Amino acid sequence: MSDLTSAGTAVGGAPVGGDGPAADAPGGTSERSASLWADARRQLLRDPVFVIASLYVLMVGSMAAFPKLWTSQDPRACSTDRSRISPSWEHPFGYDILGCDYYSHAIYGARPSMVIAVMATGGIVLFGGLLGLLAGYYGGWVDAVISRVMDIFFSLPFLLGAIVFLTVIKRQNIWTITAVLFLLAWPTIARIIRGSVISSKDLDYVHAAKAVGARNSRLMFRHILPNAIAPMLVYATIVLGSFVAAEATLTFLGVGLQPPAQSWGIMISVHQVYFLEDPWLLLFPCGLLVGTVLSFILMGDALRDALDPKFR
Repeated sequence: MSDLTSAGTAVGGAPVGGDGPAADAPGGTSERSASLWADARRQLLRDPVFVIASLYVLMVGSMAAFPKLWTSQDPRACSTDRSRISPSWEHPFGYDILGCDYYSHAIYGARPSMVIAVMATGGIVLFGGLLGLLAGYYGGWVDAVISRVMDIFFSLPFLLGAIVFLTVIKRQNIWTITAVLFLLAWPTIARIIRGSVISSKDLDYVHAAKAVGARNSRLMFRHILPNAIAPMLVYATIVLGSFVAAEATLTFLGVGLQPPAQSWGIMISVHQVYFLEDPWLLLFPCGLLVGTVLSFILMGDALRDALDPKFR
């Protein structure tokens, strides 16, 4: 949390645009904040860890969006005569317990995990970010009410709360899992944005914009939010990987997606008992899952380092 907050404070030191006073670069052609984001972009493009992680995420994203680019096999074309046949050149992941092509299952299994992660992350960024912005800017009773609501959700254990909610709902699909993950995760991003806004709203350029008559909405969305958004971007990148892992965990525990749906979590859950006999049935989906989660985490760490001048 301290790293995220410090990143927001560093970015909050200068306005992104609008009516606030701009500090020109030596050439007088760009604002200070603009050069900060440009420097961050250049640093990220020179970081091999970020580039490799980004390419891996793009690969998995293309699997989820366009699975037919990766395989021409039908994952539902199964025959028990081919049950648990080992990997070969024609079928690099072999066949699963039902005699289905395991490689095509892995490709098509990327979609549910990525869809759930993207939708849940988008929801917490919009909802949690807005509430955090309102709480940090207005303070007083607005901050007190929103903070107490956040405390209520913080008191719920994430995994246990997700299991309870999904068990009560008794309808496990992409939408219900996304809703549960969103419900339990939005307070964290709201707390991050709240702290960044509090540290940014008393800076000189905000007072200058307020002195010339800028409305509250303009102050919040044009001046304060762009300079407090860095820690939210870092957390959102990391939480994308966390949601991919959460979907697989809930599915493995039996309260997530259920067959005939396809996901890495289902592949791991169904074939865990065959690990000693055919370890590849577990290693392939686990490898894709670990690689995806790790890539998002590495991207988040690289973003944090790039957006905080103290790490340069």
